[in-house]
Amino acid sequence: MRSKSFQDQKSSPLFKKDNTITNYYQNIVQELDLGELTHIETIQTLWSGYGELVRLYCTKQNIIVKHIKLPKLSNHPKGWNTNLSHKRKLHSYQVEVKWYENFTKETNDRFRIPQGLKCFGSQNEWLIVMEDLATVGLKYTTEDASKNHLRSSLSWLANFHAYYMGKRSWFLWDIGTYWHLDTRPDELNALEDMELKDIAKKIDTILNSTRYQTIVHGDAKLANFCFNEDGSQCAAVDFQYVGHGCGIKDVIYFMSSSIEPEDCKKMQGWILDTYFEALKEAMEYYRSPFLFKDVEKEYKEMFYFAWADFLRFLKGWSSEHYKINQYSEDIKKEALVLLNKK
Repeated sequence: MRSKSFQDQKSSPLFKKDNTITNYYQNIVQELDLGELTHIETIQTLWSGYGELVRLYCTKQNIIVKHIKLPKLSNHPKGWNTNLSHKRKLHSYQVEVKWYENFTKETNDRFRIPQGLKCFGSQNEWLIVMEDLATVGLKYTTEDASKNHLRSSLSWLANFHAYYMGKRSWFLWDIGTYWHLDTRPDELNALEDMELKDIAKKIDTILNSTRYQTIVHGDAKLANFCFNEDGSQCAAVDFQYVGHGCGIKDVIYFMSSSIEPEDCKKMQGWILDTYFEALKEAMEYYRSPFLFKDVEKEYKEMFYFAWADFLRFLKGWSSEHYKINQYSEDIKKEALVLLNKK
């Protein structure tokens, strides 16, 4: 499947937008001195009806706005419409606002992210205004990753992890990733794999106790990377679940989203080698106080626990999900063997 440009989507004439929303966007354009607002393009709606992601076409500079508006009633596609689910998503948007306000002022070409331009907020509504990556050539997404796409994404993760290793911030999730056990009691209760259910807390404790904690993206799926045309360069978007944790959690999630289940076994070695080669180079570049060989040793063991941890969430959330497959079951078995040795 070809890479898709965000600009493949047809832009909507300005005056077809609701007047209230249009006024919001007009005010943003005026405050940032972007010239005249000519079109508004809806890129996508947010998960469970929590708003939309739009591109504002302006005469001086195009921008992206993530417009978050809390619904009165959640309409979750998997039926998880609990108060806890709502609170989790609410906090995730609060974290993302803090991320764009505090972590994106100086862009880094080694792990490119959209620069935050402005955040507006009220009790039930936020607007995150950010750089349009399409203006720097990173306008493509893909559902069929080439080696270029995989390599550039893994390099992004490695540099992100190396840069933030050992650092913490109260602005972010105390434990990153959207499937973290403490935030998913409903899915744990629904889990029918008793073997996995019994070890869920032990695995969670192991992952949270690793020595080489960093900041993880938390939702590092293929769809959250934007590429140049040949996939050799990328940037990451969607920082709702950015927080502290073992970096390999991002790697296993990215792998699960970019490699077909039947290819995971044969690609596992290449994925890990590519990530660790990039991590070694990045740690040297950033003059990390940690020894790469120690980080590599810990992360390679955590690979099995991190995958089993994600499988625990998946089985409780959507028992028929395609990522629940023989490869994932084999990884779970490896995690059980390692757990019995501890």
